[in-house]
Amino acid sequence: MKIIPLTGCLGAEIFDADLKDPAQFAEIKAAFTQFSVITLRAQDLTPDNLLGFARRFGPINVNRFFTPLTSHPEIAIVLKEPDQQGAIGEDWHTDHAYDQIPAMGSILHAIETPPSGGDTVFCSMGAAYDALSVRFKSMIEGLSAWHSSRHVFGASQADAESVTSGRVGNAELAIQDALHPVVIKHPLSGRLGLYVNPQFTTHIDGLAKTESDALLQMLYTHCQKPEFQCRVRWQPGDVTMWDNRATWHKAINDYQGHRRYMHRVTVEGCRLDAP
Repeated sequence: MKIIPLTGCLGAEIFDADLKDPAQFAEIKAAFTQFSVITLRAQDLTPDNLLGFARRFGPINVNRFFTPLTSHPEIAIVLKEPDQQGAIGEDWHTDHAYDQIPAMGSILHAIETPPSGGDTVFCSMGAAYDALSVRFKSMIEGLSAWHSSRHVFGASQADAESVTSGRVGNAELAIQDALHPVVIKHPLSGRLGLYVNPQFTTHIDGLAKTESDALLQMLYTHCQKPEFQCRVRWQPGDVTMWDNRATWHKAINDYQGHRRYMHRVTVEGCRLDAP
């Protein structure tokens, strides 16, 4: 197994690994803990193989809103057809931030990819936190923020292409609201990091709207600096796993006229605690 970092602060490519081999799991998990994003190249997997790998990390979190794979309901379909304009996940976000117990990690298996484009970009919430000034860190460490699924997956999105195309549904289940610390201590690494994101975070608890909006926008702008990011370019068979407690991610929608088809499995996490 060969592990090559993608950037100085985030992500790694892993070559010559076999996700079906339990004997390799400890080394893969260690890489996941260290790099937060791992891309395992050229995997030959069935849906059962993908679920078997995911279960070594923990129980599966079945997504409420994504269309499931008929034969394997624990697997969500991430799909964009050639005639569709919008890609799922184009905004910076953290999966399942709206849950009281946010998901630990998401695992995406590339089945069909466009000839070019369709990359996924990630950014490190630990690196973004480390780069803040000491005084700013002390100001935000006692704060908590609200996150919600309502405005993203609820009834207000009924006319969105992702809904009308059948890729996303169950708007009546979008009733989640969760309060999490703005700064968390990572459950695996112990590293401090930011836990707010542009898609699901609605406001900072106890602040006026103008105060909350200004503070969140400052953090969002700061987190999107290129030096905190890595980019994954997909090939069929690749599997990328990322830590939802340590990263943001977004899908790049630059492959109009081509199909992109993925299988996603999400692993349950734990409560997030402040430092």
